[in-house]
Amino acid sequence: MAKNESRRRLIADAGLTVLAREGSRGLTHRAVDEVAGVPTGTTSNYFRSREALVTGLVERIGERLAPSEEDLARRAASEPGLALFADYLRDIVRRLSEERDVTLALFELRLESSRRPEVAAVLGAWQRAGFEGDVAFNAAAGLPGGRQEIALFHYAIDGVLLDRLTTPLDPETTTDEIIDTLVAGLLR
Repeated sequence: MAKNESRRRLIADAGLTVLAREGSRGLTHRAVDEVAGVPTGTTSNYFRSREALVTGLVERIGERLAPSEEDLARRAASEPGLALFADYLRDIVRRLSEERDVTLALFELRLESSRRPEVAAVLGAWQRAGFEGDVAFNAAAGLPGGRQEIALFHYAIDGVLLDRLTTPLDPETTTDEIIDTLVAGLLR
């Protein structure tokens, strides 16, 4: 495996762009090379197979969507409750919305996982680890809701993002209003 981590991130970011724009069928090493602006064959040096490329893309999605240390520290210093939980969810949706290509690439990988077991294995492990991390974070922060409520919020956020990044059902209602309504409805 090549050791230049900044180039590896550049290539992974290009792969996410290809996924977001072209879908999983367009995800080839050559297409990633072109979008990254690197010589033909460079992506293959960093990601030898399609499975290695997908694994690298999933890892990069996690890196790009992770909350900042400052955000985590600010929330840790806040009073636990519904308002903090809603703020936490709004931040997740904000990061996913601002990283549009990353989120669309994630949706593409989720669709691809329904057709390709090797993608399902990589993506499923990553999703489950993220979910378990969210449950642990919620409990450690003293936030309301348990495992079931966190799962319901994952389902709801996926739907909100799919709606907002494609064709919104109700473009007049803000995303923050939707999140506040979800929190109020699920955590009475």
